[in-house]
This record gives sequence, C-alpha cells and structure tokens, in this order.
Amino acid sequence: MKQQWKEIADIKRELGQRQWFPGTSGNLSIKVSDDPLTCLVSVSGKDKYKETNEDFVLVDEEGQSIDSTLKPSAETVIHLEVYKKTTAQCSLHVHTVENNVISELYASKGAVTFNNQELIKAFGIWDEDGEIVIPIVENIHDLPKLANEIKEVITPETKAVLIRNHGITAWGDSAFEAKRHLEACEFLFSYHLTLMQAKANFK
Repeated sequence: MKQQWKEIADIKRELGQRQWFPGTSGNLSIKVSDDPLTCLVSVSGKDKYKETNEDFVLVDEEGQSIDSTLKPSAETVIHLEVYKKTTAQCSLHVHTVENNVISELYASKGAVTFNNQELIKAFGIWDEDGEIVIPIVENIHDLPKLANEIKEVITPETKAVLIRNHGITAWGDSAFEAKRHLEACEFLFSYHLTLMQAKANFK
C-alpha cells in the first residue's frame, strides 16, 4: 500500500500546483486490491494543497474506512463504481472553471465530443478520424444515485465523465494514465473555450 500512497500523493501534489482543488474540492483514489476491492481515497474536508500523513484513507468496496476513524470523501462511491465498471486502477475528480463551463454548455446534448485534435492520442486514439466522447450527467445531490448515473454512461471507450457544474472524473489503468487522461481533457476544454471566444471576436 505504500507504493499506491506515494503514487496518489505525487499526483495530488502535481494537481495542487495547478490549483485544481479550490475550496477543498476534488477527490482522488487509487486501487489497492481487487478481491476484495479496496482503495485509498482522499479524506473528507482536507486542504489538498497541504501534505500530511492523513491525506488518504483505505476503504472497502462499500466505501467504509478500514481500521481508521478518518472520514473518506463523500464521493468515494463514485470512485468505487468506476472501479467496478472498468479496469481502472486510479480515479481523479477535480473542479476547474473550464470543465464546469463545458459541462454547462453541452449538458443538453449529454456529452461533448472532440475530434481532429492531436491530443486525443493521449487516450490511445490514433485513427485519423478518431474522436473522444465525454458523457455529461446531471449533478444529483444524492451521491449513490449520482454514482449510478455515472455507471450507466460508462462504456469500454469512456475515459472520463463530466458532472454538470460539478467537475470531471477521469481514470486510467495506472496512476500515470489517469493523470494523462485528466490533463488531456482539461487541455481540450481550455482549447475549445478559447477557440469559441476567438471566433466570436472575429465576427
């Protein structure tokens, strides 16, 4: 478990340097075992810009802390559904202005699609006409229901899901891959919004 702790702590540090955890928002997890399913997940309410030995807690497949009084993130249930539905080993959830705006702009379509972008290769998509589709679900305050909604839109090709005005959850088969997917999504969101603004200015 020490190795998984180091990996997720390193990612937390990198994402924190990008200011992707405003107001203690966001949560991170990394799988520790498959059978039984256990994972390290962010502790609720922590300032993720600081590093302590209580940043993460081990939870079981029901999201309950194992041998600890620390309270896991309320959104642990979302990470667990990702692990149950995919081959993911790491799951990352952050709030940025860009991912919130994109989720609002395309919520009525239920997804945002990117193509003709070099960075979709970050998702292992090498076809010339390839595309990445990121589903968008409504922000349901009942977290088990929200987790179920996310589970329902995940396909084998899905690498991330947007929650309307509630950030993005991205995952991968390793901590490195999860971070790569998250970074690529955020780049695509930023590029798209910048391009929209540039086109509006040229009218």
